[in-house]
Amino acid sequence: MFYKVFADIVVLVHFLWILFLFFGAFWGIRNRAVRIFHISGLAFAFIIQIFDWYCPLTHLEFWLRSKHAPALAYTGSFIIYYVEKMVYIELSRSLILIFTLFLCGLNAWLYFVRKR
Repeated sequence: MFYKVFADIVVLVHFLWILFLFFGAFWGIRNRAVRIFHISGLAFAFIIQIFDWYCPLTHLEFWLRSKHAPALAYTGSFIIYYVEKMVYIELSRSLILIFTLFLCGLNAWLYFVRKR
């Protein structure tokens, strides 16, 4: 049970991280520390996409789920199930790369152009 709860928490944190990458610029415009953290996160997401790596949170969640019950597919909270569907959306690698580039460009515009 311990591993399942922590795996669900990791999925929730992963979802919040994705939301931060999308909307963090609005907070980062006013706060330098958030801006640095947000830009670093975007750079990390870009690197992950370029090298076709998995996010460390994905590895952690898979490891926790395998410790709980290796053969288990989906059991548990429906909220966690749908959050996982949003986090691990099934898109082609090239489309995810395009969205990542768009996200980085949008945030660069928010930080550099809009601030002036």
